[in-house]
Amino acid sequence: MLAVKHMSPAPPLHCSFSAPIQTLKPTLTLPLIPFSKKDKFRFRCELTSFGKPQKWAVEFDSTTIPNPRPVLMASTATLTSSPRNAKKVCLFYCAETKALAERIAAESDAIELRSITWRTFEDGFPNLFISNAQGIRGQHVAFLASFSSPGVIFEQLSVIYALPKLFISSFTLRMEEEGDIATAFTLARILSNIPISRGGPTSLVTFDIHALQERFYFGDNILPCFDSGIPLLKARLQQLPDSDNISIAFPDDGAWKRFHKQLQHFPTIVCAKVREGNQRIVRIKEGDPKGRHVVIVDDLVQSGGTLIECQKVLASHGAAKISAYVTHGIFPNRSWQRFGEDKGGCPANGLTYFWITDSCPLTVKEVKNKPPFEVLSLASSIAATLQI
Repeated sequence: MLAVKHMSPAPPLHCSFSAPIQTLKPTLTLPLIPFSKKDKFRFRCELTSFGKPQKWAVEFDSTTIPNPRPVLMASTATLTSSPRNAKKVCLFYCAETKALAERIAAESDAIELRSITWRTFEDGFPNLFISNAQGIRGQHVAFLASFSSPGVIFEQLSVIYALPKLFISSFTLRMEEEGDIATAFTLARILSNIPISRGGPTSLVTFDIHALQERFYFGDNILPCFDSGIPLLKARLQQLPDSDNISIAFPDDGAWKRFHKQLQHFPTIVCAKVREGNQRIVRIKEGDPKGRHVVIVDDLVQSGGTLIECQKVLASHGAAKISAYVTHGIFPNRSWQRFGEDKGGCPANGLTYFWITDSCPLTVKEVKNKPPFEVLSLASSIAATLQI
């Protein structure tokens, strides 16, 4: 069934015709049908040559009035294209985030990669250069930052403060990591003083902020946007052969508060650390992992000690498989090596999957193609966020 609708306030004019049997593709454009601007009409035709049913919708391109072009689009088609009115964005990046920036640009024709020359003077201070700075005047600009260590923060802050002063239309800052609470507050105050661009305050995008109260650390001169990698995890879980046997485990109450609303349709297990003598031991606070494929979910991992203790207690209570997900796989000192693959159906000794996002580029390089690790890219999420 095809339906054409011209958005005009005039009374409708109905007509119908039968079309010859032919094979239609999602990219098919029907021929022009001349009509008055005042007319509103619909037509119908049967499509009988498809191998299996498809849902179709026909819309007018209003820019061609008075002879609008009905465009046939398949709602189930996998082909995608950038909207005509997509916001054009110039995306800058640091050395660590180059690979992620390239994946983001591949998601949309509206995103153009722009480079910065990262150099240092003999005394070690940054010597930075933005190529063709005049070319970004009036443009929407974004910077993909990675504050993975104190050594790279200063040079990136220098760029972040410089870009809004180049007469750009708007500025978006995408942070790859949050620090601990003490440093996060200091960093938030620094970022809150980013100069205002011609289009207004800078937009700051960060994924799965560590402590929920940190969202209130920012001043009024910045517009924080808090996104999450959980939709990527949910999409991946749906692809598993045992997707109907998944339970979500939270290693502590903080993880439950942060993520349970996004994962509420899964059976949940909540763990907690309890003190026994001089030791803090992980125990199951609520939920039953027996016979389930349990996925431990948290925002970040460093040494991995808590995840390993949680894995052990879930296995001892009968979990059939155990996997893990964190948005930020920091893994200092190559601590990712502590996590092995469950090859023999013994979840106490290894994980079926360990999903991380590509928010920490250095970690991604180290764990690539090393089971049980699997990287879920934030590229599509960031590309969509840049259109806000």
